[in-house]
Formats: sequence, C-alpha cells, structure tokens
Amino acid sequence: MEQKREHSFWKILGKNLFPASLQSYLIALGAIFSLNFILPRLMPGDPLHAIYGDEALVAMTDEMEAQLIRQFSLDKSWWDQMLAYIMGLLQGDLGFSYYYREQVSQVILGALPWTLLLAGLALVIATAIGIILGIESGFCRGSSLDRGLVASLMFLGGFPDFFIGILLLLIFAVSLDIMPLSGATSPYAGYEGLAYMLDVLKHLALPLASMVLVQLGGIFLLTRNTMVTLLGESFILTARAKGCPESYIKYSHAGRNSLLPVTTATGMHIPHLITGALFIEIVFSYPGIGSLLNTAIAARDYPLIQGILLIVTVTVLSANYLVDLLYMRLDPRVRYAH
Repeated sequence: MEQKREHSFWKILGKNLFPASLQSYLIALGAIFSLNFILPRLMPGDPLHAIYGDEALVAMTDEMEAQLIRQFSLDKSWWDQMLAYIMGLLQGDLGFSYYYREQVSQVILGALPWTLLLAGLALVIATAIGIILGIESGFCRGSSLDRGLVASLMFLGGFPDFFIGILLLLIFAVSLDIMPLSGATSPYAGYEGLAYMLDVLKHLALPLASMVLVQLGGIFLLTRNTMVTLLGESFILTARAKGCPESYIKYSHAGRNSLLPVTTATGMHIPHLITGALFIEIVFSYPGIGSLLNTAIAARDYPLIQGILLIVTVTVLSANYLVDLLYMRLDPRVRYAH
C-alpha cells in the first residue's frame, strides 16, 4: 500500500513539473540535438571534413585543425564526443565559423534580434488585424464589407511573401523613392535615441508590410468562418434574448470563442512565418538570420549553417509551446484535461 502511494506521489509530482505537452517538446528537442550530432559523423570520411568541408580545411592551419579535433573530441569514442557536444551546447558553443572567424553563437546572436523583431511584429500585427477584420466580416456576413474583405485578402494571400516584398520594394523604394532600399539602419548616420528608433522602423516598414499582407488572409478567413458558425449557436441566441448589446455579443460572446481555432492555427503557422521571414530578409538585405544563412550557404560555412538551423528549430519549438500554454489559458477544458 505504501509503495503504491509512493508511486502515485512521484507520478503526480512528475505531471506537475513536466506536463504532457512539455514532455513532447523535450522529446522533440532531444531528437533534434541527436540528429545534429549524429548526421555529420555518419557521413563518409573524416568527421572534421563533414563538419567543416574541404574548402575550409584547405584554409586552416595545422594548429587550428588540431584545436578543433580536441574541441570536438573527434579523436575519441562517440560517447566522449557526445559528452563534449552536450557540454558545448550547455555553454552555448555551437562551433566556430571560419568565414566570420568567430564563434557561431556570437554570429547568430548578432542577427537573431532582427529576425525576432520582424517575425514577432508580423505575427502580432497580422493576428490582431486578422481577428478584428474576421469578427467584423463574419458578424455582417453577406454585406459589401464582407465581400470586399474576402476577395481582397484571398487575392493577397495567394502570393508568396517575397513576391509581395519585391512589388513593395519596386513601388515605394525604387519608383517613389520614399522608403529605404535595404538594410535595418542607415549606415554612418550616427542616429541615437528616438531618431535611431524611427530609422529602424522606417527600414522595417516594407519587410513587415510584406509579411503582414500575406499572413493576414489565413487568420481573417478562419476567424470569419468561425464567427459565422458561432452566430447560430444557442448561447448567442440566449444572449440576444436577454437584450445584450450587439457589440457585447460580437466581441465578448462570439469573438472570444472564435479565438480558440485561431490560436491553434497560429501555432501551426509559426514555421511558415519563420521561413517567410528568411526569404524576406534576403529580398530586403535585412541583417537577420535569413541573410546570414544565405551568406553561410554561399561560403559553405557548414558549422554556421548547422547552428542557424538548430537555433531556428529551437525557436519554432519554443514558440509552439508558448502557443500551447496560451490555448490552455483560453480554454479551461484543455487545462483540466492535462
């Protein structure tokens, strides 16, 4: 009996410390780390050639090559190499970029904030505008506003991010010359404080608009269709029978319940959002992860490519986990189920 109670105690403790959703993400994260470690070592030849490539090793000195072999424990067993790899990850060591002559983690940290700024703002703005327009359109289904929004946003949603970006670049930066062509800041401008922030926002406007216009359609249509379905539910009819104001029914009753499928779709859409940001950065020469990955591929900087893909994967997993937590907050039934 005591043994059964002890088993139940540890089971409850483990459930509280590591919810089922978190356990799934930790397993996926472990699988990604394992593949990142195993794949280069399964390639034929010397693991150092697989990790860095023949071009890099030609430019390396004997001392640098010996240092890398010691760093990765490539002259030892796989178990020792795995321990060295795990210890390196815990210390933020993703390898050495021979193109930038710097640690991969430092190179990525210099570009990651720009990508997070672009993708994060695009996600927040597209979701907020899409929900509001979807609620309004679904509530007045069949009106001229509804038909116009559906037609225009479906038309924009059919184009890829980079195509919209190229169009905006040609119109506003080349033809009208009212927006900057590339970059995240004006070089050698020496802006500080508010002037610097305004300069950053000016360079961010076109890439951000490109991503928002494309992402907006899916969120809008999902919210609108959910609203149309909810308006026929019994709790909406009850609220109207009680004399609740239409604005209250629209946002507090139907609008709040329409957030649940939108939250799920947003989590599933995050990988596409990240990849879209990578292409947009190349179009606008925006100094984020996308431009960095393009440079790394052109230079065949394999450690940097591997580090970028690892960071992007971890970022997507973390964002999806946060969306799961938000969904549990919005829907108590999911929280109680876990």
